[in-house]
Amino acid sequence: MQDYIIRAVAKNEPVRITAVTTTGVVEEAHIRHKTSPIAAAALGRTLTAALMLATEIKGKDILTVRIMGDGPLGAIVASAGGNGTVRGYVQNPEFDLPPNEKGKLPVGAAVGKGTLHVSKDLGLKYPFVGSSELVTGEISEDITYYLYKSEQIPSAVSLGVLVGPDGHIRSAGGVMVQIMGDVDEVTEKRLIKQFESMEAVSSLIDRGYKPEDLVKELDFEFEILANYPVAFQCQCTKERVEKALISLGVEEIEDIMAKEGQAEASCHFCGENYIFGKDELGKLLVEMSNT
Repeated sequence: MQDYIIRAVAKNEPVRITAVTTTGVVEEAHIRHKTSPIAAAALGRTLTAALMLATEIKGKDILTVRIMGDGPLGAIVASAGGNGTVRGYVQNPEFDLPPNEKGKLPVGAAVGKGTLHVSKDLGLKYPFVGSSELVTGEISEDITYYLYKSEQIPSAVSLGVLVGPDGHIRSAGGVMVQIMGDVDEVTEKRLIKQFESMEAVSSLIDRGYKPEDLVKELDFEFEILANYPVAFQCQCTKERVEKALISLGVEEIEDIMAKEGQAEASCHFCGENYIFGKDELGKLLVEMSNT
């Protein structure tokens, strides 16, 4: 089933709702980066959060979430476009921890303490950058805290990744509810209660729930404003790597040819390897000398 995202508004409340399934997205990231279960869960939650936050930017703009914790997983980065594409990586994808006494992966312990950064490249001279401290390292609560502190939007965020016994992703997705106007105290408490009583997102998706079904669990009358597919997709190409090689200069490329025989580069975001053999490097040197 194709992963997709919906943006919706409640008909009778000043509430914006975003829901997404990302099972295929997180499985693609798992395959590319060979993630352990706990790394898959942490990266999957971050990829999902980036996709939901990116619903408010335009197609060519880029939103990047950076989780810089002091835990053994290291940095976690996810970059999403307004067109539904996302890419990302975790610094130490092979690190693992066993489930806790409740049978859940201790993502917070693996992420640790630190800072969450969100940058929005909107095609202006400088990107917008907001930051907040990591509250729990579980990512859902950290995104919630960021939205309230840095963007002054009262929000509730639920992110989930269910990893199967074989290490592959059984289900993944998220829901985000944001209060975009004034609501009375009774309504706010009702909204919080509805959200907190909701079953884990990953469990619902594992049972076949779609984004619309996730919103229905919140007991809202809602109107869908947008609905589009999401996918793991990187922006790297061999042509871009070639340009990076050219920027090294003739002497550096000649040194690589003499010592290594070839040039190899790997993309952090998607794990794709690009190899330039001796013939390709020689051709590149000829082209450089003719310019």
